[in-house]
Amino acid sequence: MRVLVVEDDHAMAASLRWGLEAEGYVVDAADNGTDGLWKATEGDHDVIVLDVMLPGMNGYQICRRLRDQGLWTPILMLTAMDEDLDHAEGLDSGADDYLAKPFSYTVLLAHLRALTRRGLTERPAVLTAVGLTLDPAARTVSRDGIPIDLTAREIAVLEYLMRHKGRPVSKTDLLNHCWDTAYDGPPSVVEVQVHRLRRKLDLPDAEPTIVTIRGEGYLIEDGR
Repeated sequence: MRVLVVEDDHAMAASLRWGLEAEGYVVDAADNGTDGLWKATEGDHDVIVLDVMLPGMNGYQICRRLRDQGLWTPILMLTAMDEDLDHAEGLDSGADDYLAKPFSYTVLLAHLRALTRRGLTERPAVLTAVGLTLDPAARTVSRDGIPIDLTAREIAVLEYLMRHKGRPVSKTDLLNHCWDTAYDGPPSVVEVQVHRLRRKLDLPDAEPTIVTIRGEGYLIEDGR
């Protein structure tokens, strides 16, 4: 298992290398953001351990660059900051997991094992399909750069469809994932939300953005 450690604290980096190599990992290392990004893009790593505060380019920027380039190597971010907003920014930038310093090696190794089990599945920070762009962190939607005003529920439904683009999504799945467990109204509410979304998303004289697949549910195509 090959891991890239990007950490500018030399004592911490040496400790990480020693601990990981003792567990059988092959370790590559970088002590600044610029070299870290280069090694992440040029090397073939199973997981990346990435500090947030780095010279040259911080961990958030590296995450975004890698995801924008379509590189989905699992990323575990390390930081001395343990605030909710810091966690949110790391995850929204494309990281897969977050660990606050100080930490134990037992916990670090458990996080790495969990990440490598997931594999290199696509997990974009910003969703795109059929000309639409949805930023889940900012809760914004646009088509070809033009903002579209959607309600929170409409964004939730659209986000779920875009995360499953190319595959039909059943009404039951939408109801389970976009409405809370306290909702006890009719399932036809899904049809109402999809109808409202189509009115806001569809272009004149064009195919509908959200396609109905008889007996299966709704589909957003995987493409522009």
